[in-house]
Amino acid sequence: MAECEKITVQERLKDAAKSLGIPRLIIFGFLALLFVAALFLKLDIASLFSNVLTRLGMNGILVLAMVPTMQVGMGPNFGLPLGITCGLVAATLAIELNLVGWTAFVFALGVAIPLGGLAGYAYGLLLNKLKGEEMTVGTYFGFSIVSLMSIFWAMAPYKSPEMIWPYGGSGLRVTISLAGRYDKILDKFMSFSIGGIVIPTGLLLFFALCCFLMWVFMRTRTGIAMTVVGNNARFAESIGLNVNKNRLLGSTISGALGAVGIIIYSQSYGFLQLYQAPLFMAFFAVGSILIGGASINHALIRHVVIGTFLFQALLVTSLPVANLLVSENLSEVIRIIISNGIILYALSRKEQGGEAK
Repeated sequence: MAECEKITVQERLKDAAKSLGIPRLIIFGFLALLFVAALFLKLDIASLFSNVLTRLGMNGILVLAMVPTMQVGMGPNFGLPLGITCGLVAATLAIELNLVGWTAFVFALGVAIPLGGLAGYAYGLLLNKLKGEEMTVGTYFGFSIVSLMSIFWAMAPYKSPEMIWPYGGSGLRVTISLAGRYDKILDKFMSFSIGGIVIPTGLLLFFALCCFLMWVFMRTRTGIAMTVVGNNARFAESIGLNVNKNRLLGSTISGALGAVGIIIYSQSYGFLQLYQAPLFMAFFAVGSILIGGASINHALIRHVVIGTFLFQALLVTSLPVANLLVSENLSEVIRIIISNGIILYALSRKEQGGEAK
């Protein structure tokens, strides 16, 4: 009897390891090694855990924006900077109108969602004409949008002294503080501390709500239709599904989530970052969801959560550990190597079919 129970436990462990995946087990192992090193180096572990939780919430929605386009067969949304710039436009409008607190935050979200959705729809029209080249086109399109918006930021007719260059300069500053507006409004909402670890309750709840809504939507008739289109477009057409329409819907939702995501990111960061700041944000979001277990045409909510946690935890712990082990100049190089190495691994994954559903 004991032997049977032992075999059952071993089988369960093997199944768990198989479902998680060897690459993610290796990453989890490396992360655990970093935390052990942090303990020996007498770093503030509670502070590290607090930072990981905060970065999970502040980056999670940007990673979640990958799900609709991946499920509908368009691949990771490398055009995410388009949605991000829409969110930044909404956030700057809230400051220009001199809104503060929850009013400013809700206004920014209220403008960002339709603006990002409309931009995502237009972007989807472009991708429908360039099927099979979505990732390449998205990368160049994202870079182009950031450059185009840099011109807009330099010429935007805003008047708020919090945003424009001082002493008569034209255009907006590169970095705009949200202090006194809605700085960390979600992070501080219902936050509490356990053993020195600060739990940003509002931030995590908002991320969880977005994940839940996406999970529910992907199980509706429309969400299932999007998945069918992503799995096999020809089969979808044969049963009467409009492939282009579903692709447009995926791009629209992704654009709206990108706009919302940058507002959540900015309120947690405490600043709006304009001009070239959104340039590579899509790469970090794509890398996160892929190391979480997603493939090019298959992404689930658990991939978002696991991938964002792994990616951000590695970034949070690697830098302070490297600071104590090597010189400060080299530690930044090591951080860049680790972050870009994660992205390179994620983008070079060979499995295209995804995990079993």
